Amino acid sequence: MSIRHGLLALLERGPRYGSQLRTEFESRTGSTWPLNVGQVYTTLARLERDGLVAPGGEDTAGHTLYAITETGRHELRGWYERPVDRANPPRDELAIKLAMAVGAPGVNIRAVIQSQRHATVQAMQDYTRLKAQALAAIESGRGSERDDIAWLLVLEQLIFQTEAEARWLDHCESRLVRLSARGDLAPVEAEPPEGRPAADPTTASATTTPTTTPTDRPLPRTARMRRG
Repeated sequence: MSIRHGLLALLERGPRYGSQLRTEFESRTGSTWPLNVGQVYTTLARLERDGLVAPGGEDTAGHTLYAITETGRHELRGWYERPVDRANPPRDELAIKLAMAVGAPGVNIRAVIQSQRHATVQAMQDYTRLKAQALAAIESGRGSERDDIAWLLVLEQLIFQTEAEARWLDHCESRLVRLSARGDLAPVEAEPPEGRPAADPTTASATTTPTTTPTDRPLPRTARMRRG
């Protein structure tokens, strides 16, 4: 998420101060990407340096307000219109972990994959349950409809992302088993430690009803922030 452009988008709705921007940013995204005030003010300083925002006076409590400039509006319009650049994809810890685990001494890569698949499916179920809550909030008219719709879109992106991750993990496991059978890779154990069964990613489809989240399992960040 571009914090720079996210703040510009919020300022387009009117002047705001730093902690107000942080609160609205987190509300709009369901606290999926939490910010601290230091990040906000550092970004505002850079935006001001680049002529995209300017100080807009103070509110009644003495907070310094920031307002978007015409140059900032132009930059924001361009951001909305440009496709997201994939030339430099963000680092993915899971991909790095599996890449490093290939051939690592003493590492059962199949167990690593199955452990991650289990966590991924659980997260998918949590996101799906939260999606149902967001839809119910929108239909009932509770809270800020704009924020609930924005949060719903974020949740659906997370659902699709975890579904894709589960499929990719299945692919990785199959690929490694085939390469191992051909002798191109050290033997891959057929079963994870203690015979732990693989999770079935189809049980957490975005179109199905998720299972109840156990109380002893940590919820994803979004679930913790918006629970109840």
